[in-house]
Amino acid sequence: MQIFFSPYSPFVRKCLITAWELGLHERVELLPSNAHPVQRSQALVAINPLGKVPTFYTDEQQVLYDSRVICEYLDALAQGEIFPRQLGPRMQALTLQALGDGMLEACLLARYEEVARPAAYQWADWRAAQLDKVRSGLAHLEPQVAQLAQRVDIGTITLACVLWYLDLRFAAYGWREQYPELAAWYAAFSQRGSMRHEWALAPGG
Repeated sequence: MQIFFSPYSPFVRKCLITAWELGLHERVELLPSNAHPVQRSQALVAINPLGKVPTFYTDEQQVLYDSRVICEYLDALAQGEIFPRQLGPRMQALTLQALGDGMLEACLLARYEEVARPAAYQWADWRAAQLDKVRSGLAHLEPQVAQLAQRVDIGTITLACVLWYLDLRFAAYGWREQYPELAAWYAAFSQRGSMRHEWALAPGG
């Protein structure tokens, strides 16, 4: 199996953490990529019309995208429970994944407003509105942290990727001070081997 890889993509990270938790990480080869929202990689476009990472090859050379599809494939392949099988826990995990993915997409839009859009066309209110989605998501989760304890599923993996990306790209946001219960949960979750693998420790850039 192969995955087009960027050490700074939270969605790639989500897939790799899932693979590690399922014992599949040694079977996944990392392929370097140059995905960019404006200067699109034609090598990626040739196999994924969206030209985005993560893009994934199965052992049978089937192309999969995006992270939701890739993670579900890995879970099915390993016969795991990153996607819980019981209906209630499954819906809980999928809903948290949807919230986390939405927060990550908002983070990326906010970052692209700064690094991809020419300065003359940047819209501060747009960027602030994207980050407000992150704020409201974290505020929603803060009183529910007890429900996350001992859970390792697609929802908590996605949430961990959100908090990692905030540290990487929005250090001034100061989320730990505002959401101490989430900070304590993340400190514990970050000790998992999947969060401390060599690709997971790539420095910020």
